[in-house]
Amino acid sequence: MSSLDPAIASRHKRSPDEHGRGLVAAVAQQHDTGEVLMMGWMDDEALHRTLTTGRATYWSRSRQEYWVKGDTSGHVQQVVSVRLDCDGDTLLVAVDQVGAACHTGARTCFDDGLLSRA
Repeated sequence: MSSLDPAIASRHKRSPDEHGRGLVAAVAQQHDTGEVLMMGWMDDEALHRTLTTGRATYWSRSRQEYWVKGDTSGHVQQVVSVRLDCDGDTLLVAVDQVGAACHTGARTCFDDGLLSRA
């Protein structure tokens, strides 16, 4: 059971994973530059922990556990704000990123992903 404020919980849409856990996409963005850093998944409890601790907390679908960004790597995401998009199915987490955001050691998870230029 989550401690997430029911008023917040009622505003976002969750997509069940293969285990039935309701998840919402959470895009982390550097608060002062707008740089898109990474995308992770949050359930109600991860969002509650993020909002109450000021540290970005995600749900790991592969490990089936919560992880606080930076607890093992030192690459902390200090939360500045959290916004919900107009459809209620994506969170935008503005952070102050310390070090690399990507598990590969890159600053952003989107460094090598250019598919096309418009």
